[in-house]
Amino acid sequence: MTRDDLVVTPRGLRFAGRTYPCTIGKSGVTRNKREGDGATPRGTHHIIGMLYRPDRIARPAGWALPIGPRDLWSDDVTDPNYNMMVRAPYAPSHEKLRRADPLYDLVILTDWNWPYAVKGRGSAIFIHQHRRPGYPTEGCIALSRAHLHDIARRITYGTRLIVSR
Repeated sequence: MTRDDLVVTPRGLRFAGRTYPCTIGKSGVTRNKREGDGATPRGTHHIIGMLYRPDRIARPAGWALPIGPRDLWSDDVTDPNYNMMVRAPYAPSHEKLRRADPLYDLVILTDWNWPYAVKGRGSAIFIHQHRRPGYPTEGCIALSRAHLHDIARRITYGTRLIVSR
């Protein structure tokens, strides 16, 4: 581990000498992630992208891409585009990236089960804003808006996310 890694610990997300309060999946951490299990996958993952809502926030990093009105994420295990960003209109099951609430105003993408997704192994482990302090996710890592933005400004493409707890 290095100082530039994001490390999930029992006390929060450690990064660059600080520990930020965070929440993980409602089912805890697992070695055997499955679609819909509500767990955060154990392991070393890499940051492979950053998305943001340009109508709500300034570009957080030079490599961040805007979320458009038609941007979705496929979570249908029968879909050839499973665990990939897709565009509306889109019939298979998906999650809207451009949400009414602020959870996905800034999304940091990990390489969990990507780019060659294993069907049913779980989709989209994001780092995003929490609903409220302590409220668990469906498997993602969630932080306060201020902490998420602070981290987003300082990570790089390829930064590691280490989940071991």
